[in-house]
Amino acid sequence: MPSSKPIGLAWRSNTLFIVSTVGIGLFTDLFLYGLVVPILPFILRNRVSLPEEQIQSHVSALLAAYAGASVLFSPPAGIIADRVPTRQAPFLAGLVALLAATLMLFLGQSIAVLTLARVLQGVSGAVVWTIGLALLLDTVGPENLGKTIGSIFGFISIGELAAPVLGGVLYKKAGYPGVFGIGFAILALDFIMRLLLIEKKVAAQWETKDDGAENDSEQPDGGTATGEDGDDNEEEPLLRKKEENNFKVPEGQSKMVRSYPILYILKDPRLLTALLLAFNQATLLATFDATIPTEAGRLFDFDSLKSGLLFIALVLPYLLLGPVAGWLVDRYGPKPAAALGFGYLVPVLILLRLARPGGRSEIIIFCALLSLCGIGLAIIGSPSIVEASYVVSQYDKANPDFFGEQGPYAQLYGINSMVFSLGLTVGPLISGGLRDSIGYGNMNAVVAALCLVTALLSVVYVGGKPKFLRKR
Repeated sequence: MPSSKPIGLAWRSNTLFIVSTVGIGLFTDLFLYGLVVPILPFILRNRVSLPEEQIQSHVSALLAAYAGASVLFSPPAGIIADRVPTRQAPFLAGLVALLAATLMLFLGQSIAVLTLARVLQGVSGAVVWTIGLALLLDTVGPENLGKTIGSIFGFISIGELAAPVLGGVLYKKAGYPGVFGIGFAILALDFIMRLLLIEKKVAAQWETKDDGAENDSEQPDGGTATGEDGDDNEEEPLLRKKEENNFKVPEGQSKMVRSYPILYILKDPRLLTALLLAFNQATLLATFDATIPTEAGRLFDFDSLKSGLLFIALVLPYLLLGPVAGWLVDRYGPKPAAALGFGYLVPVLILLRLARPGGRSEIIIFCALLSLCGIGLAIIGSPSIVEASYVVSQYDKANPDFFGEQGPYAQLYGINSMVFSLGLTVGPLISGGLRDSIGYGNMNAVVAALCLVTALLSVVYVGGKPKFLRKR
């Protein structure tokens, strides 16, 4: 710890500033990912001089390089984050990787350089999502995680929506400097905020140092924190003890489990279901990303700009309702949102087959159906991470020595990031293949069936088994 108190300690460790910094970090990751995607074909054609017939395959390979790197590096990022004293250093390191990737994409003139750039982007994405979510939990606590996640996801969805459209427009008007110029500007803002950030636990050291003597003098000798004798609440500790026993880790675990304790919790069906929610959420998002532009082109002869504008109908409900849905998850638990959200999406996805070629009225119908889908996406935005965080927190409380001082939260978010990235990778492959083979309407029926299965599993496992399924 520095010998002098940091300047601006109060606002640099303020909850709003930390949450905003994490939000900007996630926004930057998605924005730069989307900003580059529409110009990759032009980079391959104009700089690398690839033949036209090889461009599509190389674009797909570069997209896969990002997803693969994110999948592979998410678990190590979580392990590292749980073992270092603070989360700020690896959080900054992830941004350095993203800066290097952006420079290489701006200047690269070979497949090898472009591939390395996409790998570094994937590494950065793994770090920012893993450590960013861990920072959020450290800052707002599990009781406020749902509404915080809902608010942030609504904000970063703007970047996901605007980046491809903006990238195409800037490339057309200003070329590569215009596209990457805005990227570097956002990176600069992100870097400054991550550098200024002071974690709550670091700030607490200064508060303890400054106020420790005063606080000590205010504590009565032999007093308790609650000031209650506890006689009226004898049953509550017994109930808590019984619940803790359900999360106790038995003695004699293997060396692998002791080294990576999150592995033990992965046997819990509640955590596995929460990770399935994350996978299916990502699969849905990727399915919309992959099929809306092509379907809009087929139905309405839309170009890339008009197809991009269609995403406003999908993302706007997400932006407006995400915080509300997150608050409801915090208030009533993740089970209602997960079950009702995925259940609601079943008929809505099936209704997408009503989209027909035509003019303004058909376009309005398609936009209305996308808006209904956006409502469902808002509802399912936070149950996964809230449920997973709760399950892990219960194991951490019941076994404090087993999981270490910081707990296994960054490891959890590393696995969550890996699963989410897998969903983003699998989604376009499955949806694209199904659309080509059985049509857009039938493809959405298959996705709706996946949502139905997810809703049923949420009823059974998310938030614990319902009373009628528990053993008596």
